[in-house]
Amino acid sequence: MQSVKISLNSIDKVKSFVNDISKFDFDFDLVSGRYVIDAKSIMGIFSLDLSNNIDLNIHADGKELEEALASLKPYIVAD
Repeated sequence: MQSVKISLNSIDKVKSFVNDISKFDFDFDLVSGRYVIDAKSIMGIFSLDLSNNIDLNIHADGKELEEALASLKPYIVAD
């Protein structure tokens, strides 16, 4: 598993993010404070405070992780 910080500060960004990660067969979790939600759930994402960066846990490794990180580049922010 790997964690990265992402920014989902617009409705269009949320929609494209869910479309991008739904292509993968493994799990993604978004962590905001004490809340952990399935990152593939668009309704769950809208229940979070999207004005702040969110931690994304990617439950993959090796080649799968590399492919996921490459597709998530537009959303990843530096710490």
